[in-house]
Amino acid sequence: MTAWLSVLVPLLVMFFALGMERVESRLRESTVRQDELDELLEQPRPDELRALFRQGTGRALELFRLRNRSRRRGARRSRIPSP
Repeated sequence: MTAWLSVLVPLLVMFFALGMERVESRLRESTVRQDELDELLEQPRPDELRALFRQGTGRALELFRLRNRSRRRGARRSRIPSP
């Protein structure tokens, strides 16, 4: 009985560690940059706040990134002199 436990326990710990490594790698991929979150919370729009409370951080950040893209595109267009 002791021999089985001495073999089984390390195997269980090893499989648990491998499983947690997979979970951690998925979480690491989906992390949010701190500066984006800070900017979102400093200057929120009503639709972004609604998405934050109803659907979570992911959807609110999508809306925030779309807003930033359109703002950047507008800034680029204003820099280009018209012929």
